[in-house]
Amino acid sequence: MNVTFGVILGNRGFFPDHLCDAGRAQILSTLEQLGIGAVILPVDASKYGSVESAEDARKCAELFRSQAGKIDGILVALPNFGDERGVANALRWSGLSVPVLVQAFADDPRKMTIRDRRDSFCGKMSVCNNLRQYGIRFTLTRRHTCAPDAPDFLDDLRDFAVTCRVVRGLKHLRIGALGARPTAFNTVRYSEKLLEQAGISVETLDLYELFGWVGKLADDDAAVQAKLGEIKLYVAAPRVPAPALLKMAKFGVAVDRWMKQTQLQATAIQCWTAMEEFFGVVPCTLMSMMSNLGVSSACEVDIMGTVAMHALAEGSGQPSALVDWNNNYGEDPDKGVIFHCSNLPKAVFESAPEMDYQAIIAGTVGQENTYGTVTGRVKASPFTYLRVGTDDAAGRMRAYVGEGELTADPLSTFGGYGVVAIRDFQGLLKYICRNGFEHHVAVNTTRIAAGMNEALGNYLGWEVYRHG
Repeated sequence: MNVTFGVILGNRGFFPDHLCDAGRAQILSTLEQLGIGAVILPVDASKYGSVESAEDARKCAELFRSQAGKIDGILVALPNFGDERGVANALRWSGLSVPVLVQAFADDPRKMTIRDRRDSFCGKMSVCNNLRQYGIRFTLTRRHTCAPDAPDFLDDLRDFAVTCRVVRGLKHLRIGALGARPTAFNTVRYSEKLLEQAGISVETLDLYELFGWVGKLADDDAAVQAKLGEIKLYVAAPRVPAPALLKMAKFGVAVDRWMKQTQLQATAIQCWTAMEEFFGVVPCTLMSMMSNLGVSSACEVDIMGTVAMHALAEGSGQPSALVDWNNNYGEDPDKGVIFHCSNLPKAVFESAPEMDYQAIIAGTVGQENTYGTVTGRVKASPFTYLRVGTDDAAGRMRAYVGEGELTADPLSTFGGYGVVAIRDFQGLLKYICRNGFEHHVAVNTTRIAAGMNEALGNYLGWEVYRHG
């Protein structure tokens, strides 16, 4: 799962210590099963490596500080009642600002003697009470108490891993805005200052400057030829003229160098329609290639679309796409059509896509100037959708998130497209319209809405609506 948790094993002196011994082994076994790394006090640092006293808390905090660069979240496990002060102090003294999951072991009604009784049910409330007093945000498990190998707890850990990856991935995020927002797209306006307050920076570049760099690249430049080879390996382009492919390769080299020089992790690029009129291709294939590698790229300089794509990609480890909520699907109120021209990453298509021309604007600027789209149908799959925005009037970040199904319902059209099924889709559409959200939405072919909601709402403090 590409995450590592700091583990705090809570203990309380007048409860059975042997429960911490067994509990430690069970927790570490579960984490190993899920591929999650663990940083935990050695067994000889305290009673079974548990945290109870102020001294234990200090040792744990020092360990976490020394491993701060690798700890993505902290799991508080309570094999018995646990010491609320020990847990809270270890977290505070560590200085870490990462998500915290609180788990309590379940008692067995057949083992309620003084030797085996846990009282973790009660202790969890005390721990959470103290965390709230300390101002430490935390995540709860689906059930108040659970065994370390219970299916529900495995799901809790998977969701928490998503939360940790999203919080980590949005921290100090740098996005490149290439070109000006198209005049006709007021919908993608946003507050750069609110993003900065959220720890997300935007680096701007004028298309004129980028095209200047492109103009200095020779056709036989080694980097250009290498990028041309990447494009040909990435997507079939049987109808695309060689000069158009060469332009794309030069554009890709210029963008790659800009991103490296300015340490960018994602981009939003102007397309409509200056690039077609004055350069002669669309950037879709290059954007598709970047998104397919997890380096999310949104069109129409939709910076907030890029933020959503990046968050989904970080949370899932899979590429994200930016699409339009575009059409109804017949008379079914819970189905609709998603679409883009498109720059969708190859990983989301049901079969190998092809490069083609941009059918919508070809009639305006000429087909010969619009080669570069990546066309095909999105594969049938569960999916998560996310839209992020800045509410400038209220001075806050906001988002909505949910899950649905990409279906195999018949549809014949162009571009990149698919049919979605979402419970109470009409209710979601009403929410989007009433709250002034954009028609763009980021999608990812995984189910991660729960972890995404926790990351954005609880830990980042954004206003989040989770549909369904």
